[in-house]
Amino acid sequence: MAKGYWVSAYRSISDPAKLAAYGKLAGPAITVGGGRFLARGGAVTAHEAGIAERTVLIEFDSYEAANATHDSEAYQAAVAALDGGAERDLRIIEGVE
Repeated sequence: MAKGYWVSAYRSISDPAKLAAYGKLAGPAITVGGGRFLARGGAVTAHEAGIAERTVLIEFDSYEAANATHDSEAYQAAVAALDGGAERDLRIIEGVE
C-alpha cells in the first residue's frame, strides 16, 4: 500500500499566536492519526513560483490515513484555532510504491 503525505506550504503568517494555538492542537491530532513529521519549518529555498516561508512534510502509512486524519474532529479543531492566522496550501498526496 502506498504511503500518504501532507505537504503544507505557507504563503504568509499573519498571526503567530494563532499559529502556535494551531500547533498545540494539530501536532497531537496528527500523531494520533499515525502521522510522522519529516520536515517542519527550518531552512527553505524557494524556486520558480515558490515562497520561502514555513513548509511542513508529514508521512502517513496510507493515503487513506492521511485524509482521515485531516477530516478528524481533533484536527478540524486545530484548523478552527488557526482561524485566518496563516495562508497556506495544504495538499494530501499518495506516495509511489
